Amino acid sequence: MSKFELKLPQMGESVAEATLTTWLKEVGDTIEMDEAVFEIATDKVDSEVPSEVEGKLIEKRFDVDDIIKVGEVVAVIETAAGIEKDGSVSAVNPLKTEKQVEQSIVQLEEQLVKAEEAVAVPVQNVSGSERFYSPLVKNIAKQEGISVAELDTIAGTGKEGRVTKNDILAFVAYRKRGVNDAPEPEKPGIAEPIKEVSEKEEPNIEAEKTISKPSNANVADGDEIIPLSRMGKLIAHHMAESISTSAHVQSFIEVDVTNVVNWRNKTKKVFEEREGEKLTFTPIFMEAVAVALKKHPMVNISLDGDQVIKKKNINIGMAAALPDGNLIVPVIKNADQLNLVGMAKTVNDLASRARNNALKPDEIKGGTYTVTNVGTFGSVFGTPIINQPQVGILALGAIRKMPSVIETPEGDFIGIRSKMFLSHSYDHRVVNGALGGMFVKTVADYLEGWDVNREI
Repeated sequence: MSKFELKLPQMGESVAEATLTTWLKEVGDTIEMDEAVFEIATDKVDSEVPSEVEGKLIEKRFDVDDIIKVGEVVAVIETAAGIEKDGSVSAVNPLKTEKQVEQSIVQLEEQLVKAEEAVAVPVQNVSGSERFYSPLVKNIAKQEGISVAELDTIAGTGKEGRVTKNDILAFVAYRKRGVNDAPEPEKPGIAEPIKEVSEKEEPNIEAEKTISKPSNANVADGDEIIPLSRMGKLIAHHMAESISTSAHVQSFIEVDVTNVVNWRNKTKKVFEEREGEKLTFTPIFMEAVAVALKKHPMVNISLDGDQVIKKKNINIGMAAALPDGNLIVPVIKNADQLNLVGMAKTVNDLASRARNNALKPDEIKGGTYTVTNVGTFGSVFGTPIINQPQVGILALGAIRKMPSVIETPEGDFIGIRSKMFLSHSYDHRVVNGALGGMFVKTVADYLEGWDVNREI
């Protein structure tokens, strides 16, 4: 027998850690190759982590709600074959010797002792409570002097209403600020601010520090105090971090997309019957952005200290709306190499799986530029915040029918046209106003020059 260490894989360029949300296997369970062993959540996506080998789970290194750094060993799997350094598999004798059996028994006894020690951690007596509390929560309660009565008032956000580490730490923070009541649990159906953050993600420590700074806000009688959720803390941290990192500046341009609208109306039914896919405006816009990035490669970059990294591939992040009102950003890899049919299929697939929380970690990393459709929410235009470590993001405004001056050889006249605004936010440290303006003008020119007779 040999042992295989299942580590937390790299989840994205800017993701250094993840929260363990669920164990899908227990110690002693048999695991098939590529079978999911546990689930994790980052600030960008929830995902299952599969096993790279067949075998039996013999050790779990972390508990639910623990923070795991990329590359750390999460589980140990016993295999029936030796894994060589080059990845090849060598046959071994599957029968255990008497000595190996003794070693296994010793290991099992050691695990049982560790488990007993974990349960036996001196904690406050909560035997009078009917609720279940994990040893970690009990230990925090003991250290903070939280009584059973106080513990029972905390609204749990964990499975079946259990109190998690975040819940009790939030209670402690509120009590230290002079708020005696336990924070209310998050109410379903109320959309958080737009950001590609998972509800299951545990707040970053630095985010906690940023949000928990003393405020001069006055609280009057009748005011309602609403604690920031875990996701709210992450949103505030990421937004503030991006603003403090990049010198944001915006360029706006109005685009006449009448040709695009008329062409899509004429083509969408035939496209759906032939391809089995809906033809939305999104793949058209993504194609235009890919063309502009290819023409202006110095927008397709990132800044690392004093070095500019010019990206070889054009990977466009596509902000997709989730049912709860939040956003996630799957990435269209090598977008410039896709024709419109391929772009439409990719966009529809990523959007569908994003809504169903079925994206893979690799599908939300590696983006070099981001596009967000604020028009979905009725906004005419917006000033989006850059998705680090990128240097630009384009917001698509709502398409509206508007009266417009139309110039012809016979003279000017007023007509009804379909128009929209494009808002380009870019990092002024490395993208100057000329480049930022030319980039968004290229996108606009491509859309306004759309061939109404184009075949798909």
